Parts: sequence; structure tokens; C-alpha cells
Amino acid sequence: MAHVSSRRTGEAVSFSLEGDWALACAAEMERAAATIASEGRGAARAALDLSRISSLDTAGAWVIGRTLAELAGAGVEAKVEGARPEHEILLREAHFRRFETQSPARGGLLVDILADLGRSVVSVGRDAFSGAVFLGEFVSVTGKAVAVARRFRLTSFVHHMENFGLRSVPIIALINLLVGAIVAQQGIFQLRRFGASSYAVDLIGVLVLRELGVLLSSIMIAGRSGSAITAELGSMKMREEIDALRVMGLSPMETLVTPRILALVAAMPLLTFVADMSALFGGLLVCWGYEGISPVAYLEWLQAAIGRNTFMVGIIKAPFMAFIIGLVSAMEGMSTKGSAESLGRHVTAAVVKAIFMVIVVDGLFAIFFAAIKY
Repeated sequence: MAHVSSRRTGEAVSFSLEGDWALACAAEMERAAATIASEGRGAARAALDLSRISSLDTAGAWVIGRTLAELAGAGVEAKVEGARPEHEILLREAHFRRFETQSPARGGLLVDILADLGRSVVSVGRDAFSGAVFLGEFVSVTGKAVAVARRFRLTSFVHHMENFGLRSVPIIALINLLVGAIVAQQGIFQLRRFGASSYAVDLIGVLVLRELGVLLSSIMIAGRSGSAITAELGSMKMREEIDALRVMGLSPMETLVTPRILALVAAMPLLTFVADMSALFGGLLVCWGYEGISPVAYLEWLQAAIGRNTFMVGIIKAPFMAFIIGLVSAMEGMSTKGSAESLGRHVTAAVVKAIFMVIVVDGLFAIFFAAIKY
């Protein structure tokens, strides 16, 4: 229990604090502090004798510090007497503080919008600079690893190839099968009114091979493998495993980042091929069941509608998409700080940025291939 007794001598008042001034006695401490504050007002000097306190923790030290501040605010010269050395340290470290909170300056709506826009532009510029630095380091380390075969981590590369490639085949095949079926159904439905439903085969072939196959696969990989890369590297950064690698004389870029990005680059064209075949097969099923186009006729019309360049457009895009996904995901993972909140924020940022960059790069490729008529 926390107690206090007082003795007034002229303009001075002395308080003797007794018992346990700890968190378990919070109610008694508050009542004793209120007594000290009320009886100390009007006095010129006040002394708090702590020699009879049996135990003191940070809560008690904070309450005593707050009481001293209240007495000082009332014009009373207050001081502490008889405190044991360990109590003096606790009073000094856990003393009461007032934190001044400044309300943010409020501007007009237009000013706030422009300020947010400016911060966004600065953030984009900072990300672009960090990405360029990260890319340069990756190219340097990867070049050394490829030039010296014994430095290349083949076991890690094969492991990530299995994780990013083989284990992604079921979901990639299923999604593209459904999308191919949907595109075929909508194409037949829209073209039937013009008596040209057979041209749905041309639509499926060109759209899937040039755009949808690689784009859907890249988005799925960004959500599946990109987030995994960021989470793995971020958790290693939080547990200081990356710092341990540096202390051991190993390069985190060579050990962790390079095998993941190269495995993703190698796996993406194969996944794009699986996606293309799945989407075309989905279109075949719908054309057969919805329009009565036999598989033989479907394949013949498909061969007449597409060329080798149509197929190669999606395959050419795939490694670039994978490289961007891996680079963004690894950079976000290595930027993680030491908290779960930071890890979640960087995983989210990695997926969003990777999907955004994939779509931007796909648009640039579309412009490029149209310009060279490929």
C-alpha cells in the first residue's frame, strides 16, 4: 500500500512517502499524489521524503515526477529527500514529461493535393534511383557469378526453378484455361451477329499468344512468387540473417538474390508456353461445344490465323517480365526494416509495383512490335 503523511512548518511542508509505490498500488498512489498536490499548494517550499518507501517502480517514479511538476507549476519549490541510489536513478530516468503536440498546419484543398502529388513524385524518383543502384549491383554480382562457374549456386537455382516454375504450373494452367474459354465464348457471341463466329478462332489465337498468356502469367507470378521473394528476404533481414552473411564474408546479392531472379527469368518462358497452350485448349473446348467447330477445324483455322512471330511475341516478353518482377520483389525485401508491419508493407508494395511495371512494359512492347510490324 502507498501512504503519505505531511507536516507543515511555517511556509514549508514536508511529506513522508511510505509503502509500495508500484503499479500494483496505482489507486493508492493516485490518492496520495492528490493529497500532496492539494496540501502543497500555498506553501513556499515542499520536501518529499522517500526514505521509507519499501519498493518503487517506473509507475511510482512517474507519479512522483508528475506531482513534483504540479507543485512547481503552482509556484512551490519542491525537492526529493532521502531517496536510495537505485530510486534516484529510477526517478531520473522515468520522470514525468509533457509532450507538446502541434496540430498540423491546415492549408487549402488545392495545396494539400499539390503537396501529396509532390511527395508522390519524390517517392517515385527515390524508388527509381534505388532501383538503378540495385540493378547495377545485381548485374555486377551476376556477371562475376556467371564468369566464374564455381561461384554460381546451381543447387539454389534449381530449387527456385522448381518452386517458381514447376509448382506454379497448376494455377497458371487453370487460370489461362478459364480465360481462354471466356474469351472464346465472348468472341463467338459478339461475332455471331455479323455471321463471322468462325473468326473467334483468330481472335483467341492472336490475343492469347501475343498478350493474354504472358500478361496473366506475369500477374500470377507477381502475386505468388514475387510476394514469396519479398517475404523470404524481408524475414531474413528482420532476423539479421543477411547481416550474418555479410559478417561471414558472403554477398547477400550473390547468395540470395541472384539465384532467385535467374530462376524466375528461366521459368517464365516455360510458364508462358503452358499458359498459351492452356488458353488455346480452353478456347477449343468452348468453340467445339458452343459453336460446333470441331477440334480439327479449330486447329486448321488457328494455323492459318497465326504465325511464328505471333507465338514469339509472348515468349520474348516473358524473360523481361520475370526480370522486373524479381528485381522489384528482391529490392523491396532487402528494404524491410525490423518489424512485422514493415514486412507486410513491403510485400504489398512489391506486388503492386511489380504488376504495375509488368503492365507498363507490356504496353511498351506492344508499341515496339507494332512499330517494327512484327
